[in-house]
Amino acid sequence: MGSLNPGGIGEFLREQRRNAQLSLRQLAEAAGVSNPYLSQIERGLRKPSAEILQQLAKALRISAETLYVRAGMLEERDGREVDVAAAILADPSITEQQKQALLQIYTSFRAQNGDGAAGTRP
Repeated sequence: MGSLNPGGIGEFLREQRRNAQLSLRQLAEAAGVSNPYLSQIERGLRKPSAEILQQLAKALRISAETLYVRAGMLEERDGREVDVAAAILADPSITEQQKQALLQIYTSFRAQNGDGAAGTRP
């Protein structure tokens, strides 16, 4: 588990939390994560899963896709394409491992079909 880049997801989450005028404890409770874990995410010591990002987005009332892009799980899209990767990452009925497997398969199919910008980073 490497530390995230400055200006990455942790810093963005901290900024969003402060804009929402929530304490670390309040956001942790609203998102269903532990206070120490959220603190580690904000400091760039932990990289949250797609499920945790979805819970944080809901608690902050922001788009989960925005957090996925900030975390490097998705590339920004131009608005014309269906975002299959976001749909996979947002699906609560499959495990994190299954999501990653689907994303890898989807990315490889797009690459085979000549689409270099596959919309995800495996």
